[in-house]
Amino acid sequence: MGLFKKNPFGHILFLKRLLIRVLGALTHSRFKGFNQLEIDGSEIIKELPETNVLFVSNHQTYFADVVAMFHVFNASLSGRVDSIKNIGYLWKPKLNIYFVAARETMRSGLLPKILAYAGSVSIERTWRDKGKDVNRQVKMSDVSNISKALKDGWLITFPQGTTKPWRPIRRGTAHIIKKNKPIVVPIVIDGFRRSFDKKGIRIKKRGILQSMVIKEPMDIDYENDTVDEIVEKLQFAIEQHPSLLKVIPKEEFKKEEEFNKTRQWRQDE
Repeated sequence: MGLFKKNPFGHILFLKRLLIRVLGALTHSRFKGFNQLEIDGSEIIKELPETNVLFVSNHQTYFADVVAMFHVFNASLSGRVDSIKNIGYLWKPKLNIYFVAARETMRSGLLPKILAYAGSVSIERTWRDKGKDVNRQVKMSDVSNISKALKDGWLITFPQGTTKPWRPIRRGTAHIIKKNKPIVVPIVIDGFRRSFDKKGIRIKKRGILQSMVIKEPMDIDYENDTVDEIVEKLQFAIEQHPSLLKVIPKEEFKKEEEFNKTRQWRQDE
């Protein structure tokens, strides 16, 4: 019976452990080999409680960001501070780590479906669908699944909801924080956009120094902070507040209109 034990989402833990081991072994050289991942602050990970921890981060690729975090979290829990050297930490990975992802992304191929089994909490985006802007109601089942993941363990989310830099924080993340009252740990990443393609699967350039900074848990008053106040705190925590955008890195944008849209958003702020 223990062999077929399942998590709250119905995933068999034995299979999930096997997937994490295999995927971890296949991807390790992407962060310590072809490219190097510089880590700072991972000692914080080992001090966190077993459940109700929410990691918030800026976003640069669909999958490489999350995979790197799985490596760093498990390495830290195995006693490796700011290092993912020696993948022995994958032998007994933490199985209650989840990440929020768009449902359409996680259904877009075999690899995303495998990654989904490894820990995705798939949600239906209310503002974007198949490359088009939409405006639809939040599904209560998605809200419930996010709460279920936090109750069972740790959850990674990218509150901007896009891999484009300097985008506004989605207010839904603040609502999640007020509802579930998790410990909120900010993470700031860089270099992934230069290392990988947009999906984070194909290596675009080798010899890139990637970085991941794990910060101290945020100071949030769950009862008295407003949604807008939490949103602003998140912007500063993941270093995506418009006031920090002193020089817009135009080369980060593929299209001129995307650059202008970001510049206008900053001006509106």
